[in-house]
Amino acid sequence: MEKIIQKTTAFFETPVDLKSRAIILAAALMLLPTFFFPLWNMELYSNQFPEGLVLNIYSYKLEGEKSPNRDDLKEINSLNHYIGMRPLVEDDFTEFKWIPFVIGGVMLLALRVVVLGKMSKLVDLFVLFTYFGIFSLWSFYHKLYLYGHELDPMAAVKVPPFTPPMFGHSTMANFEVYSYPQVGSYFMALVPALFLVAMWLSRRAMLKDSKISS
Repeated sequence: MEKIIQKTTAFFETPVDLKSRAIILAAALMLLPTFFFPLWNMELYSNQFPEGLVLNIYSYKLEGEKSPNRDDLKEINSLNHYIGMRPLVEDDFTEFKWIPFVIGGVMLLALRVVVLGKMSKLVDLFVLFTYFGIFSLWSFYHKLYLYGHELDPMAAVKVPPFTPPMFGHSTMANFEVYSYPQVGSYFMALVPALFLVAMWLSRRAMLKDSKISS
C-alpha cells in the first residue's frame, strides 16, 4: 500500500515538459471554436417540409436556418404548439448561461497548467473537463426528455410522450428527425484526449530522465 501511495505521489509531482505544455496550449485554443460554431444540430423532415427544418444549438443560443420567407425555429415552435410541446426559448435553457462560462474557465485553467507545469494541476483539469462534458450531455438529454414528456393535454393534436433523439434518427408522428454533434462538439472532444497525451508524454519523459540519471 505504501508503494502505491509513493508511486501516486510521484506521478502527481511529475513536471509537465515543454512539449506537453505546447499540447495543453493547443487544447485550450481548440475551445475557441465552441463560441462560433454549433455544438449540435437537429433536422426535421416531412411531406410538409421535404427540404427540412434545421435547428442549430450553440453553446449560448438556439438558431434555426433562415431564408427570406422562413425562420426554421419559428416553424418548429409552431409545430410544437399543435402537439402541446413548450416553445423552444433560449431563456428556458440555463445551459446557455453556464456552458460558455465553464469553457472560458477551462481555458484559463489550461493556461495556468502551462505556466505552473505540474502534473497534479493537469490531472485536476482533465477530471474537471471530463465531468463537465458528461454532465452537459446528461443535461441535454434531460432537457429533450422534459420537452417530449411535459405535453399540454389540451393540445390540438394528441401524441404519446416521446424523447427527441439526442444522437441518430427517430420517427416522431409524420416527421423524420436527425440529431448529430457538430463542429464545436468535435473540438471539445479533442481537448481531454490532448490532456491525456500531455500526461503520457510528461510521464514518459520523467521515466527516461530517471533511467539516464541512474
